[in-house]
Amino acid sequence: MIMGLIKEQDGVDLIIQSPPLNDKERKEISEFIRARKLQKKKVVKRVVLKKSPKINAR
Repeated sequence: MIMGLIKEQDGVDLIIQSPPLNDKERKEISEFIRARKLQKKKVVKRVVLKKSPKINAR
């Protein structure tokens, strides 16, 4: 999912306020975040470093 940037028009203030979460919703969100973090830890990025040629300085 890609989120875009919402630009405010001149003279217009966008105020976004979410309704309060109940206990069930809060637990569902927490569990989703926990599972997502564990999933991301399993994915390991490997970086391949290219060795630069050694310069013999004498």
